[in-house]
Amino acid sequence: MTELFIEGGRALLGNEIVETSLRIAGREIAAVDNGHGTTGIDASRLLVLPGIVDLHGDAFERQMMPRPGVDFPIDVALVDSDRQAVSNGITTVYHATTWSWEPGLRGADNARKLLETIEQMRPQLAADTRFHLRHETYNLDAESEIIDWLGQGRIDLFAFNDHMDSTVASLAKPQKRSRMVERTGLTNEAFDRLVESVVCRGHDVPASISRLAQAARAADVRMLSHDDESPAMRQAFRARGVAIAEFPVNEETARDAAEAGDFIVFGAPNVVRGGSHTGWTRASDMIAKGLCSVLASDYYYPAPLLAAFRLAADGVVPLAAAWHLISSAPARAAGLADRGTLAAGQRADIILVDDTVPSRPRVVAVIAAGHLVHLTEANRLLRSSAIPRKAVAAA
Repeated sequence: MTELFIEGGRALLGNEIVETSLRIAGREIAAVDNGHGTTGIDASRLLVLPGIVDLHGDAFERQMMPRPGVDFPIDVALVDSDRQAVSNGITTVYHATTWSWEPGLRGADNARKLLETIEQMRPQLAADTRFHLRHETYNLDAESEIIDWLGQGRIDLFAFNDHMDSTVASLAKPQKRSRMVERTGLTNEAFDRLVESVVCRGHDVPASISRLAQAARAADVRMLSHDDESPAMRQAFRARGVAIAEFPVNEETARDAAEAGDFIVFGAPNVVRGGSHTGWTRASDMIAKGLCSVLASDYYYPAPLLAAFRLAADGVVPLAAAWHLISSAPARAAGLADRGTLAAGQRADIILVDDTVPSRPRVVAVIAAGHLVHLTEANRLLRSSAIPRKAVAAA
């Protein structure tokens, strides 16, 4: 069994940051305040934090299609996305894959290929890579196949999305319309006909949602509802067992979710940028009011790391509480009891961060499932099992 020790860092243990050491044996943290092993990392002057658990990230789409209509192989895109995620401290990544009624980037073929490629490539990827299926509820033709996937245990998170109203509204906005049409590869006329045919089936959507939610419950797959617009909408999804509210669009809806004990997800880019790019809810305000329990990368992998430190620097919450939003809380939301905290017996997903410039934290090292997968300062590697802590700190 491979052993690794982390010596002399400031570790987040529960709600406190204390100077200690960690010993890793195999894939797990073997002990806290015990730094003996055969290979070590000098963590002096660094923060030692649990790896980031990212419930919703779709930045990988840019690796698949960096420009409209320009495709790259999915395996190449996943490898590049894995490097980006890990280098930004993300050790568990849920690739949020949209399966819509439209063809192209978010169509059926891409959803199937992504699932198959993730399943094939998991052993090669540094981050624990999982499949988060974002189902467009008007995509009625996909229902039976999705139910099969749920029953086979192929879906790790399942979200209900409904972007039909915004799609119809965007048809009259040239810039937004152009982006949508280019993504599908259709002509303008063909896209209009497709939207019309899909909208006409709206009366079948509620029953489909109920059947899919029942299948997810039977498979013990955690569910999310996306862009809840009202307390009534959140309550309807909650009644179907959907316990994660993803990006509620107003405070009233977020408050209803919080009072019911639901997990509430907002985008970390919202925090980093100081507000939503859509003009909706400001995530830092929701966090200050206790109306946000999870932050996700959304469309930008560096965002969770930056958001946690910005929240602390702005005095919204202490760093320990900010870090829980991107580690232990998303782990609980996803039903992952083996990660998100630094404790004996937990999966050894650990990152070392240089916080010399608080607003620009820098990831120095990443350990995923006990393996050192990212290191920017080779001089921090230690090869002795008995280096005194003071000697390490002075090196």
